Amino acid sequence: MQAPSIGGVMLPRGNGQTVRLSRGASLTDFAEKINANPASLVQVMFNLGEMVTATQSVSDETLQLLADEMNYNVEIVSPEEEDRELLESFDIEFGENEGGEEMLVARPPVVTVMGHVDHGKTRLLDAIRKTNVVAGEAGGITQHIGAYQVSTEVNGDERKITFIDTPGHEAFTAMRARGAKSTDIAILVVAANDGVMPQTVEALNHAKAAEVPIVVAVNKIDVEGADPTKVRGQLTEYGLVAEEYGGDTMFVDISAKQGLNIDSLLEAVVLTADAALDLRANAEQDAQGIAIEAHLDRGRGAVATVLVQRGTLRVGDTMVAGDAYGRVRAMLDDNGNALEEAGPSTPVLVLGLTNVPGAGDNFLVVDEDRTARQIAEKRAARERNAAFAKRTRRVSLEDLDKVLKAGEVQQLNLIIKGDASGSVEALESSLLQLDVGDEVDLRVLHRGVGAVTETDIDLATGSDAIVIGFNVRAEGRATQMAEREGVDVRYYSVIYQVIEEIEAALKGMLKPEYEEVELGTAEIREVFRSSKLGNIAGVIIRSGEVRRNTKARLLRDGKVVAENLTIEGLRRFKDDVTEIREGFEGGINLGNFNDIKVDDVIATYEMREKPRG
Repeated sequence: MQAPSIGGVMLPRGNGQTVRLSRGASLTDFAEKINANPASLVQVMFNLGEMVTATQSVSDETLQLLADEMNYNVEIVSPEEEDRELLESFDIEFGENEGGEEMLVARPPVVTVMGHVDHGKTRLLDAIRKTNVVAGEAGGITQHIGAYQVSTEVNGDERKITFIDTPGHEAFTAMRARGAKSTDIAILVVAANDGVMPQTVEALNHAKAAEVPIVVAVNKIDVEGADPTKVRGQLTEYGLVAEEYGGDTMFVDISAKQGLNIDSLLEAVVLTADAALDLRANAEQDAQGIAIEAHLDRGRGAVATVLVQRGTLRVGDTMVAGDAYGRVRAMLDDNGNALEEAGPSTPVLVLGLTNVPGAGDNFLVVDEDRTARQIAEKRAARERNAAFAKRTRRVSLEDLDKVLKAGEVQQLNLIIKGDASGSVEALESSLLQLDVGDEVDLRVLHRGVGAVTETDIDLATGSDAIVIGFNVRAEGRATQMAEREGVDVRYYSVIYQVIEEIEAALKGMLKPEYEEVELGTAEIREVFRSSKLGNIAGVIIRSGEVRRNTKARLLRDGKVVAENLTIEGLRRFKDDVTEIREGFEGGINLGNFNDIKVDDVIATYEMREKPRG
C-alpha cells in the first residue's frame, strides 16, 4: 500500500512492524526489508536533516530515526546473535549444547588472576609456573594474555588447573571483560599491606558481572605492615565474606615472592570448583572455544593461543577463529611441546591461520575449508560495517556549514600497530575513551598486528595520520619512507605513556579558550573637551589599575552603555603614563568615543587564555 508522502517522497508506511537489521546496516539494507527504493530513503534522511548515501554504513541512532519517521520498529541484531544465526545457516551449533549426559567428562577449571596493579598478579603466576615471566615485561605490566596449565594434588588425586594470564591495568578493561567470559573461577589478588584499592574493586565487579566464584589470595603477607585481617574486613563490604567469618569465599594468605602457601591456593581453587560448579564437557564433538591471544610471528605467520572449551582439537582440523580461518598445521602447549590433540579446558598455541584473530573471538572446527572461508568472510564484512557505522560522524544540515569551515572540527588520525591483537584492541579502546570535548575528533584509521610497514606509511601520508608502534618497529624501507614523507612514527612499550601523550596532543589541538579578567574601574569626575583628541575623562581609579591599550566598557547607572572600547590615551597631570593605580587621579581618552558623562564608570578588562585541565 502506498503511504502518504514523507517530505514529498511516496513510501510504504509501516504499521509498527519490526525490521531486523545488523549493526552498521545501510539504507539499501533497510529498503530491501520494506520493499522500498533506497534513493527515496536517502531523500527522507535529507528531509530529516541527515546527509547519508544509500550504501553507507549508518549508526544505530540513524536507523532508529528513519524507522520512527516511517512507523517501523527497528531491532538491531547484536553481533553475538548475528553470529549465531550465521552459524545456524551452516547447520553449526555453537555453545552450550554438549550432547547427552553420558557424553560429558570432567574438565579442569579455567582461572583468571585479577587485582590491583603491583599487588603481585604476575609474580603469583610466576610462582605457580616456576618460570620467570616478570623480567621481560615493560613498565611492570603484562602486555599479552597467555594461558598455562598446572597440576596440583588434592586428596591424593592429581588435578589440573588452567590459568588465563590477563593484564591487570584498567587500560585493559576491554580485554579483561572478554577474558572473564571464558573463566570458571577468578583469583582476586590483594596485597596485605595495601588492602582494597580502586582496581581491586574494578576486578571484583568484572568477576561478579561474569558470575564466576572468587577465591581471594591475600599476597605479600611477609611484607612489613601486612594485615590480612584488615583485607578480610574490607572485602566484607563488597559481599566477599571469608569462610572463617561464616561466609562462602575462601581466603588464602600467600607470599608469591617467597612461594608460601601456593599449594593451598591451588587446592582452594579446586575445592571451590568442586563445590560451586559442575565442570564437565563433551570431549567427542568438534572443538569449540575462544581465542585468548594472537600475534604475527615472522617465521610462523599468524599464531593464536586458543582455549578449547568443548570437544577435542586435533592437528589437521579446519577451524574458524573470528574472521581468520585455516587448517591446524601444528599445536604447541605452554612449554613449546608439540601436541596432536587438545581436550576441553586445554590452552594451545595454534599455527596455520590465514590472519590474526582478535582476543576474545570464538573459534570452531568445521568440516570443509570452503565453509570456514565463507564464515570468516561474512564475519569480516560484518565487523567492517559495524566499524564504519561507529566511525561515521553524524553531520546534520544545520551544522554542516559549521563543520566545513576550516578548523571548526580538528581531527587527530591514528594508525595503531602492535605485537598482539589483545594489546592493540585494548589500546584502541583506551584512546577512544579519551574525552577532550566536541571540538576535537580522534579517529583510528587502521589497527593491525605486526611491524609498521610501507603500506601503513602510505596510508599515514594520505591522511595526515600519526603511526603508533606498540612493542613493534618499522620494517624494511618503512623508516626511510616515513622520514622522506615526514610521517610521525612513535614507538612505545608502556600503555600509560601512549595514552598520556595522545591526550596531550589532543589538548594541544584544541583552540585556546579565553576568559575575561577585570583589571580596574575608574569613575569620571569631570569631562574635558579637546579640539584635537575629543572628550577626555578626568577620573579617579576606584579599584585595581587602569592600563593603556586595554579593553574597556562604559557603565552608566550600573548599565553597560558601550562595549569594546579601548583606553587609547592615559595621562597623569601633563605626563603620558602606561598605568594608573587605585586611589590616584588621571585623564582617560577613549579614542573616537565621546559620549561620556560625569559619574559614568569606565571598567577595563583583558582576555586571558584559560588553562585546560
